[in-house]
Amino acid sequence: MKTVLLIKNSIILLLSAILLSGCASTYYNAMEKVGIHKRDILVDRVEDARDAQQESKEEFKSALEKFSHVLNFDGGELEDKYEDLKDKYENSKEAAKNVSDHISDIEDVANALFSEWSEELKQYSNVNLRRSSERKLRDTKSQYQKLISSMKKAESKMQPVLAAFNDQVLFMKHNLNAKAISSLQPELTKIEGNVARLIKEMEASISEANSFIESMNAE
Repeated sequence: MKTVLLIKNSIILLLSAILLSGCASTYYNAMEKVGIHKRDILVDRVEDARDAQQESKEEFKSALEKFSHVLNFDGGELEDKYEDLKDKYENSKEAAKNVSDHISDIEDVANALFSEWSEELKQYSNVNLRRSSERKLRDTKSQYQKLISSMKKAESKMQPVLAAFNDQVLFMKHNLNAKAISSLQPELTKIEGNVARLIKEMEASISEANSFIESMNAE
């Protein structure tokens, strides 16, 4: 049993390398030959995107806390505080990119799945079965559109926050004194509002992802 699992995992790693090389259709076809269909890949990628959003949400919250702490300067080395804030910004930026990459992956396999499904409708000889499959395709597309719209809405909220964090990091880089840092205080309320909206959209997107996964797994 362990040998079979090891072989299957090795195949999946090999197929993942094929995907990275840019040949997505070859990857999907090869995965199907080992019993992993586009539908399964879609669910897996939605799960990965959901987890990436959760991680990104925590990174942005942590960056905001660090920014707030730096503005409430209570002594210590400003250089160290700058480096801490820079690290938080870079972590948030990387987390945001990870989310965007996962959304692109979802769109890729979803387009392939729906295209294949639509083409295969033509192969039915039984009219009732074809109509049933058509309804299922419409329902799945509708659920998917809600999901991807929610994910992209949350994704769009990340850039204003990243831009604001980047501004603070750049300002601190060239103004490492307490008076200059305190001048950033008015920006804190604005950034807090942006982060709050981002977190709200991310939580809504995560909820949509859970609903989509549950629906797909229930069938």
